[in-house]
Amino acid sequence: MRRLLLACVLSLAVALPAFAAADVSKLQLPGDLTLAQAQKVVDGALEFAKKQGVPMNITVVDAGGNLKAFCRMDGAFLGSIDVSMKKAKTARLFNMSSAQLGAASQPGKELFGIEVTNDGLVIFGGGELLKDKNGVIVGAIGVSGGSVQEDTNVAKAGVAALNK
Repeated sequence: MRRLLLACVLSLAVALPAFAAADVSKLQLPGDLTLAQAQKVVDGALEFAKKQGVPMNITVVDAGGNLKAFCRMDGAFLGSIDVSMKKAKTARLFNMSSAQLGAASQPGKELFGIEVTNDGLVIFGGGELLKDKNGVIVGAIGVSGGSVQEDTNVAKAGVAALNK
């Protein structure tokens, strides 16, 4: 058993440096959000949030809906961390803003009740899609901490920053 464990440890010791030296561009999926792009989105949203004077939680997810970047401004509500993450994920999962999904999920509408699926969705404004210059969805942003309109404004500022 000890020999097997030693062999595994030695294999990892040899493999890890080779993996670390791998060309990162070959590990990224085409059409996915880069870290540099995600940072541009956060920076644009953060700048607008500061002008607005409302502390925000800003979440950016990649094309697969996975966390790519996050920022919690000083004083932003703790409860809004989860809301910002779910707004971003909601937008990406359904390829529309969280507000658009909310409009389609009102009582009597076709998607009524959808917010309880997928481990919880957020169906009010503040979640927006991120698209590249060719219109391909590369991720989403979710913002929470102010009114729905303030959240939406900050999210749209993040989208605009990506497209500059």
